[in-house]
Amino acid sequence: MTKIVGLTGGIGSGKSLAASVFRTLGIPVYDADFEARQLTDTDRLIHNELLAWIGPDYFENGRLNRPMVANLVFRDPSSLEKLNSIIHPRVRAHFQEWVMTNSNAPYLVHEAAILFESGFYKIMDKNILVTCPAEIRIRRIMERDGVTEESARSRMSHQWDDERKIPMADYVIKNAGDELMVPQIINIHNQLK
Repeated sequence: MTKIVGLTGGIGSGKSLAASVFRTLGIPVYDADFEARQLTDTDRLIHNELLAWIGPDYFENGRLNRPMVANLVFRDPSSLEKLNSIIHPRVRAHFQEWVMTNSNAPYLVHEAAILFESGFYKIMDKNILVTCPAEIRIRRIMERDGVTEESARSRMSHQWDDERKIPMADYVIKNAGDELMVPQIINIHNQLK
């Protein structure tokens, strides 16, 4: 059975950059956040459950109005839990299908923003955490998404901090700017092969 490796990091940490390096090394990467968005738009089961839960006002031309839903769930933790309970089971099933079609690789990477928070890290053979100081992450989020510092901090508050996640990680990639990421990733890659 192919080894499955979780890859995570807080918003603005450089997790997606790390995933792109793994792809460059020829390793298949499952982007759980991207796939969740795709499934939200295409999976009838998810669509119907969301429609029953939040109603048609949160849809536009048959598609979920993400900014409206984000506004709802980031203000109310119970709404975020409900949203995750609808979407995550379908993403997990989709991931299992993806694993079967990519089982010839030396290992597979499952990239997810809330890998530890969701408990999904427990089914991974190994887990990689990308860390980055909060102030750098805030600046990146503000520049990338054109949001205020308050909004960036609010988004970050919905994820665990690095100190809580480090003990659960098998590998830690430091992305604070004082150490290059690529050599760290290549070292991990060589260990996982």
